[in-house]
Amino acid sequence: MSSRDVVLARVREALSDVSGAADEAPVEWAYGAPTALDEPVLDRFVERVEDYRAVVERCGADEVPARVAAALAHYGATSLVRPPGLDDAWLTQLDGVEVIEDSALTPLQLNEIDAVVTACAVGVAETGTIVLDHADDQGRRALSLVPDIHVCVVAADQVVSDVPEAITRLGDAATSHRPMTFISGPSATSDIELSRVEGVHGPRTLHVIVTE
Repeated sequence: MSSRDVVLARVREALSDVSGAADEAPVEWAYGAPTALDEPVLDRFVERVEDYRAVVERCGADEVPARVAAALAHYGATSLVRPPGLDDAWLTQLDGVEVIEDSALTPLQLNEIDAVVTACAVGVAETGTIVLDHADDQGRRALSLVPDIHVCVVAADQVVSDVPEAITRLGDAATSHRPMTFISGPSATSDIELSRVEGVHGPRTLHVIVTE
């Protein structure tokens, strides 16, 4: 018996208890519509982001300035680059941190800055992914790739169930030809012996603040 025959025999066996044609049991699903999860969307998002070794905390919107300041202090950051459209209130409680406005800073200049604070466009619960569409509150792409610490603020209503729903929300950014960055945890890679190295092609530290 050929490999093909073996595979087809297993398919027939698996379908032996299925009656009628497959099209008689349509799947209720529409591209871009929310997908039902077996737990709240925010809970799934936090769990999956943490699986990628990112730090996640949840708080009220009025707590963001204190949480941002505490995160930067925890990592010992003394400088940060600020996207042009970032909410000014988020940086009002910083102590001993130099805030540098992005004015076409070069990669070498960005490399001398400890951290970046950004908003986001969408969070994906099923994959634990944060998407930046590089609107003014997120800044150009280099800001989220060069500094070693990325503190990202995600609003609860920005978190969706899965990737198709996220892509639908990103329609305006796509039609305006803005770049998009999909972030699933801190930058990391492994060599052939599976030795994990972090911070290779992006921030070594990702700290996510989810506001509810």
